[in-house]
Amino acid sequence: MDAKTKYKAKKIKIVFFDIDDTLRVKDTGYMPETIKTVFKDLKSKGILTGIASGRALYGVVPEIIDLEPDYFVTINGSYVVNHQKEEIVNQPIRKEVAQAFVDWCQYIGIEYGFAGKDKPVVSARIPLIDEAMVPVYGICDVEPDFYLTNDVYHMWTFAENNADLVLPEHLSREVRLVPWHQHSSDVVKSGISKASGVGQVLEKEGMTPENAMMFGDGSNDMEIFDFVGLKVAMGNAVSEIKEKADYVTDNVEGNGIYNALVELGMVNKELHFPQLNLETFEAPTAKIKTNLGDMSIKLFPEHAPKTVANFLGLAKEGYYDGIIFHRIIPEFMIQGGDPTGTGMGGQSIYGDSFEDEFSEELYNLRGALSMANAGPNTNGSQFFIVQNTKLPYSKKELERGGWPADIAQVYSENGGTPHLDRRHTVFGQLVDEASFETLDKIASVKTGAQDKPVEDVVITTIEVSE
Repeated sequence: MDAKTKYKAKKIKIVFFDIDDTLRVKDTGYMPETIKTVFKDLKSKGILTGIASGRALYGVVPEIIDLEPDYFVTINGSYVVNHQKEEIVNQPIRKEVAQAFVDWCQYIGIEYGFAGKDKPVVSARIPLIDEAMVPVYGICDVEPDFYLTNDVYHMWTFAENNADLVLPEHLSREVRLVPWHQHSSDVVKSGISKASGVGQVLEKEGMTPENAMMFGDGSNDMEIFDFVGLKVAMGNAVSEIKEKADYVTDNVEGNGIYNALVELGMVNKELHFPQLNLETFEAPTAKIKTNLGDMSIKLFPEHAPKTVANFLGLAKEGYYDGIIFHRIIPEFMIQGGDPTGTGMGGQSIYGDSFEDEFSEELYNLRGALSMANAGPNTNGSQFFIVQNTKLPYSKKELERGGWPADIAQVYSENGGTPHLDRRHTVFGQLVDEASFETLDKIASVKTGAQDKPVEDVVITTIEVSE
């Protein structure tokens, strides 16, 4: 993402979202959990949210209503309400235009439908119509004369050759076709679009187009992409939308909206801390067996893949069998993994030192398994386990220093070595009280020169389970 796009994001005061294949997958109904985070974070930052959809309000699914958007720009901009359902725009199609549309459909032999204020209707019950409409509105009532007694906000064509349909001149002056399905187009009033609806919202809020942002994927987003200050196309968007976009993000399943807003700095990255949820975190395990007891550890291959692979590989080879903990400092850590027992040796499975793998979700809490090193990107076979129980910093001090609140809380309560974060790769965590008892027992042994135990603390073996 370039600097110009990020600069535009600083001016955004309201973000609009298309629904189908943007907020959720139209065919399956899948909506990522991250969407809830997006709306919550935007609201906390004072940024308004809006839905801008070809759907009518009755077609907006409950899980999107539950997000509590500030505005609903619906039926392609012809009907707009705020979160209290107060009308901002109410612009139905004139009845004589609807009549001319019906006459044309009947003349060329295609089916049609209407989006009313309170429900959608169609001219017939046939598979071709259901294929298009059911995923959006369910089974629609059949009322071919609905327009005679009800306001109509946009209309639909339904045809096998829908892409080939061309409105006659007298109709094209009043309405336009906006394809949205292989067998259907929205028939939208001229001068009305998502962009015009958004414009009415901006006017009401005292904003300008540069204050508005839009996420979209389809042809009916073209006008709004030309209108707003910042536009993001979904990874599954049509090519024309991608060409107009300031940025193309991932698709719905890939958390496209969330990822883009994190990149823009408009939403906080959602972090999960596996060290704080070991009971529910599924991961490979290792049991370090020593002459003073055992220590069971969960490993984090998703966060530190090369480091975990190195540790598991060496353990399986028996590399650590018989090696001592050569450096022990109480209220700090215990260090081992060097076959020379000097702190100067050891080799990775890669044959050379390998790079650090820092994660903003892992920390040097008490009980953390971390890589020892001689500076950046010098990892080999040596590791240490954090034993410190006393921290000189308060939770507030750590938070001010940039540590997440949950991690700062655990540091302040249990101890650890926060000064080693982003300097040593964390790749595991002790899992039970018995392991901590062994850790503290090892940390309490008598040591001599260079913090080496007077009597050897030996790793008899490391058992792994993947």
